Amino acid sequence: MNTVTDPTDPTSLRTRSGLALHGVTLSYPDGEQRLTALDDVSLEVAPGEFVAVAGPSGSGKSSLLAVAATLLRPDHGQVLIDGQDAGALSERARTALRRERLGIVFQQSNLLASLTAVEQLLVLEDVRGRRPREARARAEELLASVGLAAAKQRRRPHQLSGGERQRVNIARALFGRPSVLLVDEPTSALDHERGAQIVELLAEVTRTHRTATVMVTHDRDLLTRVDRVLEMADGRLRG
Repeated sequence: MNTVTDPTDPTSLRTRSGLALHGVTLSYPDGEQRLTALDDVSLEVAPGEFVAVAGPSGSGKSSLLAVAATLLRPDHGQVLIDGQDAGALSERARTALRRERLGIVFQQSNLLASLTAVEQLLVLEDVRGRRPREARARAEELLASVGLAAAKQRRRPHQLSGGERQRVNIARALFGRPSVLLVDEPTSALDHERGAQIVELLAEVTRTHRTATVMVTHDRDLLTRVDRVLEMADGRLRG
């Protein structure tokens, strides 16, 4: 069973908050045929829960994350963010949902080379069309909470280590106060010690910010801090 609760049960808290995928199938064109990337996948993650999805390359992990992030529409099934069916929304509304409810930590930090760590977060306020007075204070507080010292918050990406850049990446994903946090191979460019620190940080962030967190990874040595580990193989998810 891939789900924790009955997705048809209207009293289920998990269907009203956090992240829920119900019977999701996704395929891609492959010559004259179609290649199934996700095969009837169901997953529910509650607020404050940290779930890892492990599996080899090509197993469907990236497709799962893209569908959960509403970046790809599945062929069949539902994707619910805090109970809202993303598939029923217009493209504009889905973009707004992604901006307001989802935080995404990419495998590569993709920080803007010309901006300091603090500015990496503040630029998001321009995207959202607002720049409250307290934005800088919140950015500095959030960076401090993920372990980036005040002196380093004024540095640009090339002046930070790989682990420090990933901390900025996590803080940036949290800046919009998302309810769902999706994390793509956050330790792939780090050594084991720094990778373990990042996973520990993600566990703390999940508890503190009450995010429904999904991390895809191939590194099984760093999964001691997650609440559940699910296995993905050939597009199918197994608990």
